[in-house]
Amino acid sequence: MSTEEKAAIARANGADHVIDYSTTDFADATLELLGGRGVDVVYDGVGRSTFAGGLKVLRTRGMLVLYGLSSGPVPPFDLHELNANGSLSVTGPNPGDYLRSPEEFGGRVKDLFTWVGSGDLTVNIGARYPLAEAARAHDDLENRRTTGKLLLIP
Repeated sequence: MSTEEKAAIARANGADHVIDYSTTDFADATLELLGGRGVDVVYDGVGRSTFAGGLKVLRTRGMLVLYGLSSGPVPPFDLHELNANGSLSVTGPNPGDYLRSPEEFGGRVKDLFTWVGSGDLTVNIGARYPLAEAARAHDDLENRRTTGKLLLIP
């Protein structure tokens, strides 16, 4: 987590441990928490500044899912590192590849609203912006001043 506010949100949503990667080597701290055993999956929405550490904390045959690049794109790296460090996998999912037909899209939308309606998924609205302030919303998002979903109100 990059701020105490975000750490508090993570704890409120069930995180047992929260590591501030801006002040701590999160890879070493994670491995220490786990007694040296790596994790099964890393979900990385940050990119450049966390990618190498994410690979470091994976267990053998672990997977890193790169879904965002808020700190910038990941620099080139030697793919052999994946093999040498435990047959690791990296994926960069694109929602369009998982929602290729109207039926797939409709099924996922139905699942989403079922989970929200049952309370299994909580949607956190972090901020509402008048449509005329869309540029400010984008700036806040790009500069990581937000949490939750942002809404533009017409």
